[in-house]
Amino acid sequence: QVQFVESGGGLVQPGGSLRLSCEASGSGRGIRAMGWYRQAPGKQREWVAGITSRGSTQYADSVEGRFAVSRDNGKNTMYLQMSSVRPEDTAVYYCNFIAADGDWGQGTQVTVPS
Repeated sequence: QVQFVESGGGLVQPGGSLRLSCEASGSGRGIRAMGWYRQAPGKQREWVAGITSRGSTQYADSVEGRFAVSRDNGKNTMYLQMSSVRPEDTAVYYCNFIAADGDWGQGTQVTVPS
């Protein structure tokens, strides 16, 4: 069973930057495509960004050009560099396999005041 632990969230002013981390542990984690997801208050969880085992990336239109996903396979860790953040980026951010078939962690809260 794989566990995901997200960290790095906090309060950031509009236009600011933040880096989130996601550490995967446990058996079965392998080197699989991973993704960042987020859930804003009153909304469904949505996909934000993804990265393959080889480092190819894709982004939701809403964050393209502002967020960057990366990974360190040796550390079983994935990152999300958030730049030029906006109030609409406020959400709890989660990580999971790109198929979203792992157990969800607690997430990390990102708040961008308006």
